[in-house]
Amino acid sequence: MANEGDIISDLGLDDQATGPATNGEDTSPAVGIISQYVKDLSVENPNAPESYSWEDAPQVDVQFNIGSRNLGPDVHEVELKINITSRAEQGTAFIVELAYCGLIGMRNVTEEMMHPFLFAEAPRILFPFARQIVADAVRNAGYPPLMLEPIDFNGLYVQQIAQRDAEQGGQDAPFGNA
Repeated sequence: MANEGDIISDLGLDDQATGPATNGEDTSPAVGIISQYVKDLSVENPNAPESYSWEDAPQVDVQFNIGSRNLGPDVHEVELKINITSRAEQGTAFIVELAYCGLIGMRNVTEEMMHPFLFAEAPRILFPFARQIVADAVRNAGYPPLMLEPIDFNGLYVQQIAQRDAEQGGQDAPFGNA
């Protein structure tokens, strides 16, 4: 199995256009997706098969949470959590909980550049894959596939940063979830 440095090198993150510094060390910023994976997937279908014949339109509640953690000097894990509950008057039709993750390789990236990538750009990249997993899980539970609407993760990130700044009077503080 290749180590993380080999994977990042294989992605072409070592050879950036700006090239090496005068001491021979590459100082150009580099970011890339190393891998993506399902960390946790749960599908509950508590009222099947009766729920298949319910005629009321279900209310579908979709919740998102984004987390990030540092796994090493140049690697972060971004976790996109999606919780979906479909309820009708008769009860709960289905519940889907997905934790979809990506390993992100980052080198020579400032904290100012790192945070927006981890909490806005990486979730934007991961979302289409997570969306497909949700659609398949709901279909496999016996319902029509649930196609989640696209999400403007960059817009949400900017909105949450503005909200945090307003609440803190513009002071910089650690920010964990987008």
